[in-house]
Amino acid sequence: MRSIKKEEIATLNIEEFNGTIFVVDTQDKADKAVDYLSRFKNIGFDTETRPTFRKGNLNNVALIQLATNKRCYLFRINRIGSSSSLIRLLSDANIKKIGLSLKDDFSGIIKLLKFTPQGFIDLQKIVPDYDIEDISLQKIYAILFQKRISKSQQLSNWEADALSDAQKRYAALDAWACLRIYEKLCPANEYI
Repeated sequence: MRSIKKEEIATLNIEEFNGTIFVVDTQDKADKAVDYLSRFKNIGFDTETRPTFRKGNLNNVALIQLATNKRCYLFRINRIGSSSSLIRLLSDANIKKIGLSLKDDFSGIIKLLKFTPQGFIDLQKIVPDYDIEDISLQKIYAILFQKRISKSQQLSNWEADALSDAQKRYAALDAWACLRIYEKLCPANEYI
């Protein structure tokens, strides 16, 4: 089984998403984003939640990221609330949404959007089939691409009035990295 140590990851060059990032903070923008994303058979998926530093306190999901190889849409759920077009996309079994540790994402999103997730692929469930022992995004990515994903924005405020450029790049990279891992492991898309 392939594995990598944190010390090895620290020596790698940092990866960047070089596509276009769109902030989706209105229903109209959500509809347009979903129209675009619906053209793809595979998209990367992730969520962000404002961290809480008190035991037992949980915040709502603030951001849903959906990425193609050239674009990433950052849906500000804390701004637009429930979006019928987004729910339709997340419920579409014909469009694969590739993420990591999806159980945690689903528990947060379903409270807000009330949908049945379909077409999702959890990388943590498939990487062992490819002789990869590690299940964190950062480690899987480092093993496959010899690049490091920075986690410096992970604990930032995802409910801020405006997302910083660093937050946008971090959020886009996480969703895109999931798609990239899937396409590397499953070029023939044999899963689901």
